[in-house]
Amino acid sequence: MTLQIHIEVDEAGIGQRLDQFLSARPEIVAENLSRTRVQSLIEAGNVRLDGASAPQAKTKLRVGQKIELDVPDAAPAQPLGEVIPLNIVFEDDSLVILDKPAGLVVHPGAGHETGTLVNALIAHCGDSLSGIGGVKRPGIVHRLDKDTSGLLVVAKTDKAHHGLSRLFADHGRKLSLTREYLALIWGEPDRQAGVIDAPLGRHNIQREKMAVVSEERGREAITHWRLLEKFGADRDKKAVASLIACQLETGRTHQIRVHMAHIGHPLLGDRVYGGGFKTKAQQLPEAAQQALKALNRQALHARALGFTHPVTREDLMFESELPEDFSRLVEALRGG
Repeated sequence: MTLQIHIEVDEAGIGQRLDQFLSARPEIVAENLSRTRVQSLIEAGNVRLDGASAPQAKTKLRVGQKIELDVPDAAPAQPLGEVIPLNIVFEDDSLVILDKPAGLVVHPGAGHETGTLVNALIAHCGDSLSGIGGVKRPGIVHRLDKDTSGLLVVAKTDKAHHGLSRLFADHGRKLSLTREYLALIWGEPDRQAGVIDAPLGRHNIQREKMAVVSEERGREAITHWRLLEKFGADRDKKAVASLIACQLETGRTHQIRVHMAHIGHPLLGDRVYGGGFKTKAQQLPEAAQQALKALNRQALHARALGFTHPVTREDLMFESELPEDFSRLVEALRGG
């Protein structure tokens, strides 16, 4: 069923762009329609101005003009929903924040058409998904690798999706966004904290991998890290492994994993970017070797997520405890 909205342009709308005027109207706000969604409705011919199809989103308005807007029902979700247990830490009408376990793929793709986080969210949210871009689907604005655990935010409405997309595109430079990860790395950095500023792009030969590349070939990637704890000692009295915290200034695929490998400290358990460090495990205590084997993934966890809610403007901050497999490895490295 198509929702029809009728609005008459008042004096406040004189000279405003059609899309700007509509997106600020309470009738539109109540339907959680972003300005981007309004623009797509205008382009699709679903907005009429004095009975005729509105020519453009940038059309300037005059007082007394009558606007008719048709909002079609959101299309059914694709893919299908699947009942998969989720650890929800916060949810309202606009968004969901969850603690993703390692092993769960975020979005369907080749080799993972079902059993993903998107499938689970479609089933969990049901009719509360108001239609992002005209489709009942969760709005994914950032991802975690399959084998990375931790906090993730997902939009339920078009308006929230638009706001979160702007937030994550800004990477916390002008808008409020905090993303902190914990990682176990091989070796000991030569300082207490640092910044890795190295562009990332697809590997020349192994296209499924990312690599540090030239500025011309890659996209800006900046990782801030600080040393939290050191474990064991090798022949040179350097730590065999270290626990670090990383904050992202950009959000590229495999960013932390590639950047730490680039400076010679790949993540424990990372078979893609740390394969050359397999023998390092022999320098760990037996209990730590067994805990690393049981982890069976890269030691990376999205610990903290904070931002300003795109709809309510409330400041939100969440923290996630280390999952049991990661925590056991840390304790084994400590000798506990």
